[in-house]
Amino acid sequence: MSDLLKQEKNGSILSFGELLIRLCPDADGDWLNDNQLPFYIGGAELNVANALALWGLPVKYFTALPQNGLSAQIIEYLKKKEIDTSPIHYGDGRVGLYFLTTGQDLKHNALIYDRAGSAFANIKTGVIDWDKVLQDVSWFHFSAICPAIGQNVADVCKEALEAAEQRGITISVDLNYRSKLWQYGKSPIEVMPELVNHCDLVMGNIWAEEMMLGIEVIPNIHESGQKSIYLKESLGASENILKRFPKCRAVANTFRFDATNDIKYYTTLYFNNQLYNSGEYETGRVMDKAGSGDCFMAGLIYGFHNKHAVDEIIEFATAAAFEKLFIKGDATTRTVAEINNAIKLNLK
Repeated sequence: MSDLLKQEKNGSILSFGELLIRLCPDADGDWLNDNQLPFYIGGAELNVANALALWGLPVKYFTALPQNGLSAQIIEYLKKKEIDTSPIHYGDGRVGLYFLTTGQDLKHNALIYDRAGSAFANIKTGVIDWDKVLQDVSWFHFSAICPAIGQNVADVCKEALEAAEQRGITISVDLNYRSKLWQYGKSPIEVMPELVNHCDLVMGNIWAEEMMLGIEVIPNIHESGQKSIYLKESLGASENILKRFPKCRAVANTFRFDATNDIKYYTTLYFNNQLYNSGEYETGRVMDKAGSGDCFMAGLIYGFHNKHAVDEIIEFATAAAFEKLFIKGDATTRTVAEINNAIKLNLK
């Protein structure tokens, strides 16, 4: 049984981050002729909250929104998903946007952010009542996207993490790297180590850990393409993170190799001085790559929150992430039963 949680199982999980409206033009520009532009409500941390709520866990969501009719509609939408929106802060600005060409990856030029001047980008320290926001919370989750937005948001992240740690709340971080962010004069490695100092669970991949935490990856690691070498690097990176950040007790790494739409996917979880690795998933059919990593993060939280065995945690999280590849939009629609069935099919 895993024992990552310090508090009782019945505490809520708070996901902290910017809500974004995702607009999806098609690659051929037909949306201009059709006067139709598909959209989704997303944001990395909201995707985590969506998954956890779908899987029956008590979830709260913190973001900042303008107080207007559009925000009211979005909040009602989230409430219908059983997400507790009471922590949401209302401030000056607007709802952030991002554009992602249909079928493309967040790491490619098809991604355009339009979030400057959003209510979340405008938040400041000394404004949020953390006693109220963190009431009855046992787990706090955020991602590296938040401090990438601006120094003021990075400062609020630090304020939130300090408040959560003082209350004995378990803290997780997803080391999401977005090259189009981090435009305010600070590099990730100047900001993230101080924030990761507060974290119990670190999730990412070995390359993000190198860029954000200074955990070096061996040069030319891709030359052989051998899984054993990737797993060895994951083990070394995980051990180094635990040495460098004493509060951290678990490190999870994802490995997704894309060749056009052919994807190979597996993951690792280092916990209690042991590296666990998942089954390997492959597909030649992908509907939407956005939000897959968020599903993996949600799966980890789901497993630890429910005190599942560690090997079960990593398998569930991996299957949840893989299944998201076949779902349009930012958030998963796969139930716990469907994910467990996907695990069984992959093991055959």
